[in-house]
Amino acid sequence: MSMFLDEFEQAPGLRYLNHAAVAPWPKRASLAVARFANENVWHGARDYPDWMVMEQRLRERLMRLTNAPSSDDIALVKNTSEALSFVAFGLPWQAGDQIVISDEEFPSNRIVWEALADQGVEVIQVSLKGQDPEASLLAACGPRVRLLAISAVQFASGLRLDLARLGQGCRERNVLFCIDAIQQLGALPFDVQAYQCDFAMADGHKWMLGPEGLGVFYCRAEVRPRLKLSEYGWHMLEHMGDYTRTTWEPAHSARRFECGSPNMLGAAALDASLSLLEEVGITQVAELLAERVAWLYDGLAAIPGVRLHSPEAAQRRSGIVSFSIAGTDNSHVYQCLKREQIVCITRGPGVRFSPHFYTPKRIIDETLAAVRQIAER
Repeated sequence: MSMFLDEFEQAPGLRYLNHAAVAPWPKRASLAVARFANENVWHGARDYPDWMVMEQRLRERLMRLTNAPSSDDIALVKNTSEALSFVAFGLPWQAGDQIVISDEEFPSNRIVWEALADQGVEVIQVSLKGQDPEASLLAACGPRVRLLAISAVQFASGLRLDLARLGQGCRERNVLFCIDAIQQLGALPFDVQAYQCDFAMADGHKWMLGPEGLGVFYCRAEVRPRLKLSEYGWHMLEHMGDYTRTTWEPAHSARRFECGSPNMLGAAALDASLSLLEEVGITQVAELLAERVAWLYDGLAAIPGVRLHSPEAAQRRSGIVSFSIAGTDNSHVYQCLKREQIVCITRGPGVRFSPHFYTPKRIIDETLAAVRQIAER
């Protein structure tokens, strides 16, 4: 573990607990971007074939991170919202169709479905507050439901859902399964095959430690032809690079969702960041993160006046710990923490902390001390 700490050189006194929003890059991502920029300065696009090799390597890293059957199932997209839009406006809907989501979704995984109202599609929001949220979600999947769209981890509370159970339930009901994986991918193991999902998507700038502007879209091979395309260009063609060809067809792979020139600069950064996660190993990443989340959770629980909004059960936990202090406005807590150079954010009913696998426990101890001081005032 100590060998990877050199990858994260942050400003003196900074305590970064905001990976569920935007993560700092590891040093190797910064170096990769600098190398890429230097190549552009000195050589322009002379080595473009090498860039394409790097882009394919990134697809393969994302294939392994998601356990997709093939890199052909992986599209490089701008962000989670774009991938969700490909699904929402690619599927053939009929008036009366229904979509099931939770009542805790980030706007990206709610608005895109509500935007189908003019096609007569109804969105059903299900509460996750009960003892068995998976049962509640599946119980809502009646005969008119065509798709269940759910976040693997809820952005405000950090609630983690049993995706394998949901996937099996969707298969039994002939319901498509779409996972917004942005708060799990890179923090915890993720397996599209075990979850039997049809679609999964995530940005690279949170737990994958990459830049904004580049994300991943997994689309199961059997359902790819069902999505009507809405973007067209030279990069999404089966015969990409044959510029004189007059007949064309979309790529059979998920590259069909990539209409034009790729974000090579972002790819260089994300490829480097994922190389770090692969060296650590996602199982160890999850174990180290779980230790830090437990340290935070138990420490906060021991402070009088603190109320925790994140799950207590280990199997429900993620990388997010949300809390509030009785009688103190969350915005005030946030501002106090900010003055102590503790980087966090307010979300939902509380202040949200989100460490990563490398976060020094010293930072967690210092953060807990700062929260205790606020609670005692």
